[in-house]
Amino acid sequence: MLTISLNEIEQTTQQALTVHGASSQVATQVAHAVRVAEGNGNRICGLYYVESYCQQLRTGRVDGTVAPTVSHDRPGAVRVDGHFGFAQAAFAAGLPTAIKAAKQNGICGFSLEHTHTCTSLGYFTEQLAQQGFLAIGATNASARVAPPGGSEPVLGTNPIAMAVPDGRGGVAFQFDFSTSAVALGKITMAAAAGETIPLGWAVDAQGEPTTDPQEALMGSLVSAGGYKGYGIGLMVEVLASALTGSRLSAEVPPLKTPEGAPHNLGQFYIVIDPSGFHEDFAEQLSTLAKSIANQDGARLPGTNRKVPDVVSVEDAVWSTVQSLASAKT
Repeated sequence: MLTISLNEIEQTTQQALTVHGASSQVATQVAHAVRVAEGNGNRICGLYYVESYCQQLRTGRVDGTVAPTVSHDRPGAVRVDGHFGFAQAAFAAGLPTAIKAAKQNGICGFSLEHTHTCTSLGYFTEQLAQQGFLAIGATNASARVAPPGGSEPVLGTNPIAMAVPDGRGGVAFQFDFSTSAVALGKITMAAAAGETIPLGWAVDAQGEPTTDPQEALMGSLVSAGGYKGYGIGLMVEVLASALTGSRLSAEVPPLKTPEGAPHNLGQFYIVIDPSGFHEDFAEQLSTLAKSIANQDGARLPGTNRKVPDVVSVEDAVWSTVQSLASAKT
């Protein structure tokens, strides 16, 4: 393992994306998301994705120069067409309009349509909370999760995220998790490392529980919490695909292959201005936080984070990113 500064991670990622065809603005937006993921210890959504970003920029599977189109035809509905570009660019384009709409109406729906994978959903809800809004986000992905009792994948890992403002420009608490028992990246990383996986993460192609990640990749993941997680995964599917006009999970091609059709994924955010509802929101939130913090060993999710200046990176991953950054056009 190597020790690399977050500044170097961001700069090298930006260089790699620019070399492979992203505009300076888009490369900056995506590289910052990679930096945040690595700083949070979210390796799956950080440097691990840079190689596929670059490969797909070269093949045209993702457009790194497109300008998203923002529509605000109804007071509480903000829509952004990403035109098969990066989700980070689409979110940045629509964010000012979504904030304005939520302030005026107390709440708004903010949809990102026809984009590349957003990778870390919490990256976006956190930004909204830092602006003073309670945010709930949903997105889908390639079908990897079979319904309870079944063996054919119909849902993606379909994460849901929520971030709550603290009223001081920060985040009171937040979470971002897959509605599958585990994120797909943990299966693929276990397979690459030759490790086993715990029972309860996946089933094989016959629908039988397995500890072999290779069998899991040929089979299906399972929903977290059985029928309860399955229901939440279905809710995410409706929000992310049906409401945005983007692909259903069963229609999404593999996300990391260099060539193929654009991801064409959607994300949907519910953006709430707490001041438009209960005047004692901050007080209620403080009471809730204290009731948890007063218990030894308990904490609100996403709190007490300390982002380091440097992080550990696998030698092979960093070598690949450096090679991408120095590649000839």
